[in-house]
Amino acid sequence: MEKMMPNYKLIYGDIIKKKYPHKKLQCHTILNKEQLSVLDVIKLNDIIFDSTHKEAGIFNQMLRSYDQSAILEILDYQKANKLNNTQLALEFKLSRNSISKWKKIFVA
Repeated sequence: MEKMMPNYKLIYGDIIKKKYPHKKLQCHTILNKEQLSVLDVIKLNDIIFDSTHKEAGIFNQMLRSYDQSAILEILDYQKANKLNNTQLALEFKLSRNSISKWKKIFVA
């Protein structure tokens, strides 16, 4: 059974068009990709909602969930950029404990 994924290009394209047209140029290269990765979606989210939603950041973080491919992509990003768990946690606004847990499950 194939898992249905949201069409992030359409969703973010509509958000930019309706609420943040001044950020269209910043998001142009990401939205022109054929398929968006998890890192692309996180990047788009950071560009669009940069400082306007900082106060809600902790609440939003509690609602995030990651599938296996997203986790592996984040761990690959860590390896490619030679980041430790703390640096990766800051980069993606994650808990260091989550990263440690993911490493135990997927890397060990």
